[in-house]
Amino acid sequence: MRILLLTHAFNSLTQRLGAELQQRGHEISIEFDIADSVAEEAVALFRPDLIVAPYLRRAIPESIWSRHVCLVVHPGIVGDRGPSALDWALQEGAAEWGVTVLQAEAEMDAGPVWATASFAMRAAKKSSIYRNEVTRAAVTAVLAAVGKFAAGDKPTPLADRPDARGRLRPLMKQADRAIDWQRDDSATVLRKINAADGFPGVADHLFGVPCRIFDAWPEASLAGVSPVGAGRVIGRRETAVLRRTRDGAVWIGHARREDGFKLPVSLAFPVETAELAEVPLAAWWRIEQATWQDIAWEESGGVGFLHFEFYNGAMSTAQCRRLREALAWAKTRPVKVIVLAGGSDFWSNGIHLNVIEQAGSPADESWHNINAMDDLALELIESGRQITIAALAGNAGAGGCFLARAADFVWAREGVMLNPHYKNMGNLYGSEYWTYLLPRRVGEQRARDIMRNRQPLTARAAVDIGFSDACLAGDADAFRIDVARRALEIAAAADLNDRLAAKRERRAKDEAEKPLAAYREEELAQMRRNFYGFDPSYHVARHHFVRKSLASWTPRHLARHRDLGWTVPA
Repeated sequence: MRILLLTHAFNSLTQRLGAELQQRGHEISIEFDIADSVAEEAVALFRPDLIVAPYLRRAIPESIWSRHVCLVVHPGIVGDRGPSALDWALQEGAAEWGVTVLQAEAEMDAGPVWATASFAMRAAKKSSIYRNEVTRAAVTAVLAAVGKFAAGDKPTPLADRPDARGRLRPLMKQADRAIDWQRDDSATVLRKINAADGFPGVADHLFGVPCRIFDAWPEASLAGVSPVGAGRVIGRRETAVLRRTRDGAVWIGHARREDGFKLPVSLAFPVETAELAEVPLAAWWRIEQATWQDIAWEESGGVGFLHFEFYNGAMSTAQCRRLREALAWAKTRPVKVIVLAGGSDFWSNGIHLNVIEQAGSPADESWHNINAMDDLALELIESGRQITIAALAGNAGAGGCFLARAADFVWAREGVMLNPHYKNMGNLYGSEYWTYLLPRRVGEQRARDIMRNRQPLTARAAVDIGFSDACLAGDADAFRIDVARRALEIAAAADLNDRLAAKRERRAKDEAEKPLAAYREEELAQMRRNFYGFDPSYHVARHHFVRKSLASWTPRHLARHRDLGWTVPA
């Protein structure tokens, strides 16, 4: 079938659904929901058999849903209605939730039901639940609904569904999210911030300044302390600050001042945080329980695991440098295999565009950041004493994909989405030694196609084209166990020393043919033009990305129906 994805943005759920439907032989085109007239034009051009709306912020116009079957993906249980479904479920501590695929009608979220899927809720950020449990459930439910539609089945009216236990709930307002620092315990504070994570954040104050707060983490060491001083910011660690609650404390990692955009708290409030006392970890490499820790190390049986939990996968200059230092230290440890485990939701998305945007000279900060990424990639490439594995439990994009490819093996969890290209950010050329790493994995022609086409890859598709080496279990816990087992097998293999010797020999041969420094110099010559040249495309694209500007058109590589040569198949 021809299926049009009508969506507010090309987010991870839209990417995953598009890829899953394409793999099943459907012809997919995408249109951003910019205006009624634009959506109507897309329908007229593509003439879809079916419309799927994975992510919308407004109703589909009657001119479309009255003439075409439109499947709306709602992140709520059957009967749940309203724009804040997941927010209410998280803030109220629901134990189970779900996704419902329903047909668009006049009343929002009240149309007949095509399919549903449920999942157990975690105590986690809304953005994390959305990228994991909601996305998995949505794929299951959408594929079931598409199958029923193709078979000529009909949906069930909501009133006839015996499992319709949800209800109509209003848009969650900031008054519903408000934190009472004198009365709310740490668990309540965490639920409220988690329920607003990603968007819109919780309206609050830091250092007496109005702002939105995001990215909260528990702090176990102060549990049960006196409520005196609740609400006060009492310390800092790297980019986060520690704030007292009624019964303990929580870490707050990111904030957005009313006139700005989301930043690490230390950059949103640089003067104020500089005056706070440092709250160091006992040892940065040891995993601490229930505290904020962005880099950690553990080792067992000749395998070392380097964890780095960077918010939204963005890696600033300082974070790249710290991670490179950690990797260099890890290479001195008595391990034969190093697993770069990344974070739970993202492995890496490359340079930190928000930090770059707030810099006095974004061009200079872009230059510093990309060089720090290159230094980190080089540290990973030059690891002749260990087998290195990039274990992608979460998504990766742009330079993060090629940082992962700098490892000997890339293993990705099923469900992970990869975007191994740069051009969407103002036609960036890219670095991280991609011109060395990518062609030798997939060939020159396919490397050019990957960069030009700018399409996301599922974990399975990445293996199929040779970008990745394995697609492992989709369950997060099963993935970690599988990675550890496979890594231990490599470390214990009888031919490990031979493999390491072959790795060093291959690297020496490549270096003799063309030094890594030459690849880097060529890439950075192009990046210098992006940062300092006459074409401002990168700076304009970054500005709009950071400030979450509404899209004014759908990129042509997504909206196939807008290709000049598009014709409707007979």
